[in-house]
Amino acid sequence: MRLLAPFVRPFALCFALSSTVGLMQGCVPLLIGGAAATTGIVAVDRRTVGQQVEDKTIEIKVANSIRTKFGDSVRVNTTSYQGVVLVTGDSLGNDRKAEITEIASKTQSVKSVSNQVNVVKETASFGELSNDTWITSKVMTTLATTNEIPSRTIIVVTDRSVVYLMGLVTQREGDLAAAAAAQVSGVKRVDKLFQVISAAEANKLDDSNRVFNKSSSSSNTTPLGEAPAAAATSSGAGVEVLPVK
Repeated sequence: MRLLAPFVRPFALCFALSSTVGLMQGCVPLLIGGAAATTGIVAVDRRTVGQQVEDKTIEIKVANSIRTKFGDSVRVNTTSYQGVVLVTGDSLGNDRKAEITEIASKTQSVKSVSNQVNVVKETASFGELSNDTWITSKVMTTLATTNEIPSRTIIVVTDRSVVYLMGLVTQREGDLAAAAAAQVSGVKRVDKLFQVISAAEANKLDDSNRVFNKSSSSSNTTPLGEAPAAAATSSGAGVEVLPVK
């Protein structure tokens, strides 16, 4: 069952994070491949371990800064991938989007911000949050079992039944992932916040992962849902935000 390889980097990441922010409990989802709140945290992806640590630090800093300023009047979930920050959640009564975006943008190492916070009269209920977590798990399972989708490099975030996808993918991989996620029951919309790379770049990053994991895995078979993607072209790296209807 090739259990060791996917967990080598998560353990390294957990220990690095524990010395940085003292939050070992935040590493549990990494080890079990589950969901933290409404975010699906991947075990192995195309980022370096250093970048994963930096992204986790960004998430904590941005969330803490927003909560310190607004307290219980906001419910926020922050997700960072390669310095691109997604903020989801609720703002009670007042539109604080501009201020939240400014706080996130001024955080060290943040490259850009996608602010998807909703202005509402009541924050999401426990039932709604539980449903979001359930949708996240279903989307992650769907991506992992769909051919040609590099599920381990895609982060899934769900808020009020809207699914956000983040990761380093080719154009084809991103399109396939969005289409698969859109078919999951309960999903209202899918937004792609992918950083698009060329097929050559994707293969290079995947080869690096294989070399990293070779010493701890006796199997060289392609993981389920990780079949080699067909040739894809891209105009270059960038961030794409596109709802799939």
